Amino acid sequence: MDWQDHPEGTPPHVSRSAHGAPFRLATGGGMPVLIAVPHAGRAYPEALRNRMRAPDVTALRLEDRYVDVLAEGAAEATGAALLVADAPRAMIDLNRAEDDVDWSMIAGHSPGRPARASSVNRRARGGLGLIPRRLTGLGEIWRERTRHAELEARLATVHRPYHAALAATLESIRDRWGAALLIDLHSMPPLAAARTGAVPAEFVVGDRFGASCARSIVTRTLAFLDANGRATAHNRPYAGGFVLDRHAAPARDIHAIQIEICRSTYLDARFDRPGPRAPAVTRLIANLVRHLGEDVALMGGRGPLPVAAE
Repeated sequence: MDWQDHPEGTPPHVSRSAHGAPFRLATGGGMPVLIAVPHAGRAYPEALRNRMRAPDVTALRLEDRYVDVLAEGAAEATGAALLVADAPRAMIDLNRAEDDVDWSMIAGHSPGRPARASSVNRRARGGLGLIPRRLTGLGEIWRERTRHAELEARLATVHRPYHAALAATLESIRDRWGAALLIDLHSMPPLAAARTGAVPAEFVVGDRFGASCARSIVTRTLAFLDANGRATAHNRPYAGGFVLDRHAAPARDIHAIQIEICRSTYLDARFDRPGPRAPAVTRLIANLVRHLGEDVALMGGRGPLPVAAE
């Protein structure tokens, strides 16, 4: 499948990036916010699916299923910039570092590379590295090892272009507004309650334990969700990953948060398709983006956002 042939079409407000890269980028301009969605890609090349032991189950487990639909709706409603990966997480995980690899699953790895996981690639040791290897309850994902040349090709054509686009967009937003905010949007399976009688969190806001974002932005995010009746958690169990580590630079007024949304809030009972509550969650995210965009615009010293017509 060519990356230009997105199976479900591209929304009219989103432009495919140059050179046929496997993601969609809309530069927005209406506010100093970029919404990024690295794990919802559904463009599986046939050859990739043929190498998976249980492609349908694996896709359902690995994907942030249709969270891109929420992001697209929020970006269209607010004028925020939007970056959505079409490449599936099974192919390459955009929230992992390039060296976060279980080298035992790579055939013909180059000399000097470690043949097994190291302390650097801790995610890979759990089966969810740069190329996911195994899932709890399912076991091995792949029928065969991945060739080293193929890994390098995925880095060159998917991973590096995505992160280059993300970095360039954040820099452009900061240059225009004086500050920028990245919202790295994900979905999560339902969580257990933190304690007896507590309501399980529907949203988890991660800021790398304070390292990726100004405290005021996180406080505003948590307060907004709470005011809208949504149970929230902060950094536990999801504090953010490689995306925040690489792209957040609060000292330069480039801030980043990760938001995990419980799949039960917007998907159907099978967690397969958007459910009847998806439009309400889209509106919630859009309103949150507006609130945070106002804060970031003031933080950058470029004045309040223009008032949008309803």
